[in-house]
Amino acid sequence: MYYLGLLFEYLKNYMKTRLTYRADFWVEVVSDLLFQATNFIFILVIFMHTESLGGWSQNEVVFVYGFFMVPFGVFSCFVNMWGFSERYIVKGEMDRILTRPAHNLFQIFLENVDPPALVGSVIGLIIMGISGSNLGLPFEWWTIPMVIILTLSAVAIYTGIYTTLTSLSFYSDAPTGILPLMYNIQTYGRYPVTIYNRAIQVLLTWIIPFAFVGIYPAALFLHREEMQGMALLTPVVGAIFLGIGLLSWNYGVKRYKGAGS
Repeated sequence: MYYLGLLFEYLKNYMKTRLTYRADFWVEVVSDLLFQATNFIFILVIFMHTESLGGWSQNEVVFVYGFFMVPFGVFSCFVNMWGFSERYIVKGEMDRILTRPAHNLFQIFLENVDPPALVGSVIGLIIMGISGSNLGLPFEWWTIPMVIILTLSAVAIYTGIYTTLTSLSFYSDAPTGILPLMYNIQTYGRYPVTIYNRAIQVLLTWIIPFAFVGIYPAALFLHREEMQGMALLTPVVGAIFLGIGLLSWNYGVKRYKGAGS
């Protein structure tokens, strides 16, 4: 309850600030919508030149993209690590974080919360609904529970991977290009893995498991039997990578010597 209370306090302060500068809030929302629209149009352009992509129809690929947007929106809202190195290591704000009773990683998440990113999740759900209707997908009793479970599992995967990479900042205060590179790699998860060669399939499944944030969980709702087993592994993969991320972070914090060191 303590951490939940902190979350509500940070969200309340965020809304007060944003209501003061409403133009900035709406610019951020519109820019995110334009970015998502560009990605969506790209998919439509692909299907102007082919009837299927690796054996997947246009509506199926659009459905996968819709699901991909849901956990990514949640992750972007609550786990924003992009400016960590410069703000908390180079500028020394990590010292302030470590003097407070709440867990340091949770504080960093709260200080960088970005509610407008949830607009992407809402749009993703709408896309899933429309494309699912076009495909004639049945609405099962387990649909909503599994959307929630698989979304949270995918968020755990994102969090684990990016927390692990961000923890490298404790070993070097020089900004690196790892996070932008990883961002580019994660986009591969919104397309069927069958369109990639075997090496990339292994990479996206077992090494950097971004296939579990898009194509595999979406396959469960699309009733793609060849991938349903992988879809059900999503919570397991999420737990493993989240655990790795937390261990990496806690070990990195122990090595942190302060801004004046």
